[in-house]
Amino acid sequence: MNRFGKAFSFTTFGESHGPAVGCVIDGIPAGLCIDEAFIQSELDRRRPGQNKFATARKEGDKVEILSGVFEGLSTGSPIALVIFNENQKSGDYENVKDLFRPGHADFTYFHKYGIRDYRGGGRSSARETAARVAAGAVAKLLLKALHVEVKSGVCAIGTIEAIQYDFSRVAQSPIYALDASVEKAQEDAIMEAKNTHDSIGGVALVHIVGAPAGLGEPLYYKLDALLAEAMMGINGVKAIEIGEGFHASSLKGSTNNDAITKEGFVSNHSGGILGGISNGDTITCKVYFKPTPSIFIAQQTITKEGEEVECSLKGRHDPCIAVRGSVVAESMAALVVADLLLLNMGSRLEHLQKVYM
Repeated sequence: MNRFGKAFSFTTFGESHGPAVGCVIDGIPAGLCIDEAFIQSELDRRRPGQNKFATARKEGDKVEILSGVFEGLSTGSPIALVIFNENQKSGDYENVKDLFRPGHADFTYFHKYGIRDYRGGGRSSARETAARVAAGAVAKLLLKALHVEVKSGVCAIGTIEAIQYDFSRVAQSPIYALDASVEKAQEDAIMEAKNTHDSIGGVALVHIVGAPAGLGEPLYYKLDALLAEAMMGINGVKAIEIGEGFHASSLKGSTNNDAITKEGFVSNHSGGILGGISNGDTITCKVYFKPTPSIFIAQQTITKEGEEVECSLKGRHDPCIAVRGSVVAESMAALVVADLLLLNMGSRLEHLQKVYM
């Protein structure tokens, strides 16, 4: 499936080394101000080739709106966005066209479809996430109108973890670091991996602020389950924690429970979600990215015919996909909340009566 969401949904298309990537967004209410400059600014945050910590692939990532917008406002019809690829070097992949790159989706895609698009991984490439960020930007415009904010930053590179989280400094950091006290060490870890032709993993932290209580369905479309699906659907993500996450399993209920007062919750171990439904507190999740599988160290693999060979890669790749991946995670969170906000409109008769009576 290439479609995500129910009431607010999007479908992405395109491959890493094809003519373009893009998306079609459906369910946007008419009359929403579509700020093209804002959408472009979001894509610029994810854009490759901006500094030494990212891939050298130079893409302008200029977005074009093809439909669904008239005189700056959404019309209620699907919004189509396209981003043309400008800097493909498909020749870098000629030497791997008949073999499977370790750590990539080459093996599984071939056994599922029987076709091997070796040009940078085709559909499985992180290049596809540009379309998700474009869709997420439109979702953020809707959230802004409803006073909901989504923000992200990098809280860990390898084993170097942030001690404190400061989202206000993320935009000034080349690696979107949340903690100035460990940023230099995190940068050094990325460069050490890059200079040794290797890669390193990392963790992005996402906060959703201002979401009302009541978002999410009791059983089969829970907010936490949907966030997990959204994040795990990002190429390179291997785990997600919500609230206290893995650590909650080592706690007692008396510690993990969030006491409630007239002013609100005393703590937020739940990550703003109870029973799969938002409780009005800040929604928090950590997204764990594996090391970039494209490394420049010879590795053992097999060909499509089963012959054992050595794989030596060329090309341009991020030494740490968590950095730009944090922007993608933020975008997916925005898309989840936008979808649930629209779905929640029908949860009570009084909501419908405000519109129709």
